[in-house]
Amino acid sequence: MRALLLIDIQNDFLPGGSLAVPAGDHVIPILNKLQPHFDLVVATQDWHPQNHKSFASNHAGKQPFEVTELQGLEQVLWPDHCVQTSKGVAFSDKLDMSRVEAIFRKGTNPEIDSYSGFYDNGHLKSTGLADYLRGRQIQQVYVAGLAGDYCVYFSAKNALQEGFETFLIEDASRPISQEGFEKAKEDIISMGGKIIRSSELLN
Repeated sequence: MRALLLIDIQNDFLPGGSLAVPAGDHVIPILNKLQPHFDLVVATQDWHPQNHKSFASNHAGKQPFEVTELQGLEQVLWPDHCVQTSKGVAFSDKLDMSRVEAIFRKGTNPEIDSYSGFYDNGHLKSTGLADYLRGRQIQQVYVAGLAGDYCVYFSAKNALQEGFETFLIEDASRPISQEGFEKAKEDIISMGGKIIRSSELLN
């Protein structure tokens, strides 16, 4: 049994959003085509309170993309994004949600960031995604979405750590930094994951 994880296809990560991923909207048609090929489709959603400490605006004198520390971990400070109940937090209206069986929200604790769909960055709290997948008899996890070098990467990494056979769908993901994405893919391969393209699933 295999599952497709749609990572953070939200307005703030798409063109015009507060933390837009370059060409982020290009993944949506691919993801819509891929969904019927899976036993299970789930989505993750950044769901930040306004006072989230990953926002540069909550640190006096700091600018977006400066690096600081949160809970002893290196933290990039981001523009405000995916604030609960804002328009930016919503999934793209172009994304087919009809097959999505569950949504896992992350980044709800203002004290620590959460890139992965499985855990916050310090592994302090689980979202319950791994147990949900196991409960559905999933063995293979395919990860795609935004951004390839952050939330897709960390979700794939945790899927591997949780014992799932893990595939990152390269052309159905877009990074903030291409260089960061190359390093992320190398890391996934070194952990036993696989990098594939959507054509391998659609053919």
